[in-house]
Amino acid sequence: MKDFNYYNTLLVQNIGSKVGPVAPNIVPSAAFGYEDAQQAEGIFAGEVNSPLYARVGNPTNAKLESVVANMEGGFGAIATSSGMGAISMVTTAFLEAGDEVLCIGGFFGGTYTLITETMKRFGVSNSFCEVDDFSHIEAKLKSGVKMVLMESVGNPSLRLPDIKTIAEMCHVYETLLLMDNTATPLIVRPLELGVDIVVHSSTKNMSGHSAALGGVAIFRAVKEEGDKLLNEKYADLHKIVRKMGKKAFIPICKKRAIRDMGMTANAFGSFLTMLGLETLALRVERVNASVEEVAKLLYEKLPDGVRVNHPSLPSSPDHARYKLDFKQGCGPLLSLNCGTKERAFTLLNKLKLVTQTANIGDNRTLALHMTSTIYSDFDVQTRHFLGVDEGFIRVSIGLEDPEMIANDFLQAANEL
Repeated sequence: MKDFNYYNTLLVQNIGSKVGPVAPNIVPSAAFGYEDAQQAEGIFAGEVNSPLYARVGNPTNAKLESVVANMEGGFGAIATSSGMGAISMVTTAFLEAGDEVLCIGGFFGGTYTLITETMKRFGVSNSFCEVDDFSHIEAKLKSGVKMVLMESVGNPSLRLPDIKTIAEMCHVYETLLLMDNTATPLIVRPLELGVDIVVHSSTKNMSGHSAALGGVAIFRAVKEEGDKLLNEKYADLHKIVRKMGKKAFIPICKKRAIRDMGMTANAFGSFLTMLGLETLALRVERVNASVEEVAKLLYEKLPDGVRVNHPSLPSSPDHARYKLDFKQGCGPLLSLNCGTKERAFTLLNKLKLVTQTANIGDNRTLALHMTSTIYSDFDVQTRHFLGVDEGFIRVSIGLEDPEMIANDFLQAANEL
């Protein structure tokens, strides 16, 4: 596993330029001129690597895509308008009416509704299971599901999947595996573990400053022979796969999603994301150390009636997996449970350092009551599966002093 010093060097060196403008260039143009008719034909055929039209990419987005693909160890990437844009792009590019997607573990509310409501309206069915329900996973893979979707760390449930085992099962049954790695950039390496496609909400950890809405999908290279995309269940993709070879994931997403639906990144947003990426490794190392410290202090000192959850704590059901597979941490999240909505509101409103907002992975510490906000439209059974109830507060730890943040939560909790 590469250390944070490696990524500090990689990101700073890949983003900045040594000659001319040091910061990345912003190219705001929506349209691009072609040298001649022959070049235009080649660009539209995907045979000439030059900007076509900003809806399918521009030079600033391309720079971000190159940096993130290198960071994740992927063959290529596509920058999108948001994290949900990245997931929507992949699912609509690869799934069609009659297909089924298997979702493993708890999910961010937007992802859950995309699968259970929006994709369902277009004829894509779904199945959900807990992270360790391997019998259900195998049964669904045997039945021919088209895609498996999971998060590296459940948001906000904090459940930790056995990524390598699930990836190996998907390999055996030649099924695409899509992972949301938003919570754990640099500390989880999905493509190295056998995942096919990785998505991030770059709004979160990647930028860190809440100034740039964006997303990105990163792809492995397609193998010349024996690739799972050549399985008969992906027959509608075979023409593109055979023509485009190892880069086929990218034209599949551009031709079957972005071209017609336009979930494209904005050049200025990509520029701001790259500014954040330069310090990503420093921030990830700091935050993941702080989360453990805050969780420990709260576990030891919170009054009765308020519980803290984080996989680093012995009370977590995923503590053993955390110690084994997440040695560098599992992202900025922890959770508090106050028992009731009223007590949760009281605690939140007594905080002095923490910002209440619907975001994670920010430079500052954030908190949100989940059932009255992101999960307000969900029924009790769905909330239970996703790991939230009336007293649940999601917390995203930032760059502040961890003891000061812990003390802020403790003073608020002690006034309940």
